[in-house]
Amino acid sequence: MRILYGVQGTGQGHISRARAMAKELARYPELDVTWLFSGRSKSRLFDMECFGDYAWRRGLTFASREGKLHYLDTLRANNAPAFIRDVIQLDLGSYDLIISDYEPVTAWAAKLRGRECIGIGHQYAFDGSSPVAKADWLSKTIMRLFAPTTRSVGLHWYPFSQSICPPIIDLPDAMPATGEHVLVYLPFENQTTVTRWLQAHADVEFRQYSPDVQNETLANVTTCPTDYQGFKYDLANCKGVICNSGFELISECLQWGKPVLTFPMRGQMEQSSNALALDQLQLAKVCDTLDSHALGDFLQGLRQQSSINFPNVAAALARWIRDGATESPMNLAADLWRGVRIAQLNPPKSEAPKAIAA
Repeated sequence: MRILYGVQGTGQGHISRARAMAKELARYPELDVTWLFSGRSKSRLFDMECFGDYAWRRGLTFASREGKLHYLDTLRANNAPAFIRDVIQLDLGSYDLIISDYEPVTAWAAKLRGRECIGIGHQYAFDGSSPVAKADWLSKTIMRLFAPTTRSVGLHWYPFSQSICPPIIDLPDAMPATGEHVLVYLPFENQTTVTRWLQAHADVEFRQYSPDVQNETLANVTTCPTDYQGFKYDLANCKGVICNSGFELISECLQWGKPVLTFPMRGQMEQSSNALALDQLQLAKVCDTLDSHALGDFLQGLRQQSSINFPNVAAALARWIRDGATESPMNLAADLWRGVRIAQLNPPKSEAPKAIAA
């Protein structure tokens, strides 16, 4: 079976999910997978060996400034004629199955040709049942039209609907430990501002990751360029994580029991909705700005949390794909949530537990 698997590259979380899927799909020699990435300059993609001879298109992306989504900058950053040309020219004729993790070139090419396209990703969990915050007509329209699919498998931290599966986790086979540093990943913020904010707490060691910094030690803050192996090592051995409200990194933190202080990107519906879900599920501390008091409270209250132990969703999805993706996503989700104990995952505030077997 030949598969075209599109991945949105703007956020590192989509690529992290794709690595987990690539590992599991590679177990089936009868599957021939072509990976297509868009939304990020090819020169800024790193540690891509597991995807083989992958394809790349410019695609569409979102632009931010000082931790806030800017629609005008987004319009300037994208090239609509080039996107339309990529959609029209993408040849789907040799593929038996088309999958999109919120990747628009693949999704729109399939829609244009009347082909089925299966969506696998967090964005497909916003089907009307998951918590939604800061949603207006424009943001909801963009969410619906950015990468349309004919059917989908949503991923979330709780089964807000029957077709939502647990997160795909991309973590190495390592035993997490509680070290002395706090891991910081706020790529949408001004990195100099982040460093100064952290330096106000001189008694704490921070590892600040971003593609826009160099390897330096600035008082109690060590800045690190984005690096897959180094980041996962520091994640495994940190005592806490400070990050934006992207889905994948927080899923990894929950899997390893790392306490989280999270700041949703301002003006971005998905991240605001993730922050709302985390607050409702009591899984993380949420703050709207780089507030020194919030940071101090988080650091004083640091303690290891119970890990959730989500099942190997990537392996289950790879088997599902190998078998033709014909089984209902509801059946798939029900089987996967049976491996998550209620004691490890708080139901949303004011909501009785549902769809999770003890």
